[in-house]
Amino acid sequence: MLRFGVIGTNWITERFIQAAEETEQFILAAVYSRTEEKGRAFAAKYSNSPEVYTNLENMVAGEEIDAVYIASPNSFHAEHAILCMNHGKHVLCEKPLASNVAETRSMIQAARDNDVLLMEAMKSTLMPNFRVITNNLYKIGRVRRYFASYCQYSSRFDAFKQGNVLNAFNPAYSNGALMDLGTYCIYPMVTLFGKPEAVQATGIMLSSGVDGEGSILMRYSDMDAVIMYSKIADSYAPAEIQGENGTLVIDKVNQPYDVKILYRDGTVEDLRQPQMQESMFYEAREFIELVQSGKRDSSVNSLENSLIVAEIMEDARRQIGLKFPADEF
Repeated sequence: MLRFGVIGTNWITERFIQAAEETEQFILAAVYSRTEEKGRAFAAKYSNSPEVYTNLENMVAGEEIDAVYIASPNSFHAEHAILCMNHGKHVLCEKPLASNVAETRSMIQAARDNDVLLMEAMKSTLMPNFRVITNNLYKIGRVRRYFASYCQYSSRFDAFKQGNVLNAFNPAYSNGALMDLGTYCIYPMVTLFGKPEAVQATGIMLSSGVDGEGSILMRYSDMDAVIMYSKIADSYAPAEIQGENGTLVIDKVNQPYDVKILYRDGTVEDLRQPQMQESMFYEAREFIELVQSGKRDSSVNSLENSLIVAEIMEDARRQIGLKFPADEF
């Protein structure tokens, strides 16, 4: 059993705990919150009565926990993760792993210096139907294009239009459409095809200083990749991987459930695999199994992949003029 502390008391933390409990190798041992009231209210939802901390160093300094799940705002990921790892704790950190490339490299170095596991909590690449994509990619022949779209009108955008800038649209927290949704399009691409040779980005900036939506065109040696993302409009387009023999069609790049190949001769191959567990179960299982086996990197959500994704996003942000307080460029 792996004893976890969690940082963050929002809905995503609740979803993670629920999914991790399905592994039967997870114990919620500690909760960190900036306020004791919120921390205790969150901890009270769980029957094993986890300890509540308002001082993060106190939570990670002792021997009560083995690992930490981080779901704090993006701008705090590096600070929180490095503190945890410097105290010998394994870290599963929500996406995006950090605000920028410099922070990502610092986190990777801390993991290596302290001989602990650091993994980005990108759930989609560990779900059963992403493995289906990986295992069947050869069937479509030489890949010529990767296309992914994640456009979802944010419930917080209505408040933004009324003058209330919530965290989702606040650059102080390293937020915006690229960081929140675009990363879901980029990470699977990097996992499948590695680092692109060139990145060309465009975006729509909002008055608060973050991007509301954007598009990125990336070039590989014999293919290209096109991604679109938005928090100010919806899209219902599936993702596609286009090959010379056929096209893989994926219902949702951020959460693949339905995968099929449309071959050039008109035949269709349904590749969909049933998924019984909650979507975050697979990232929790991957992380726990890696810790239990003594491994320090995931073969899928690897540190190398996370660094490449950070480099792509930082390059894109430079091009569209999206800068965070945490940035050095």
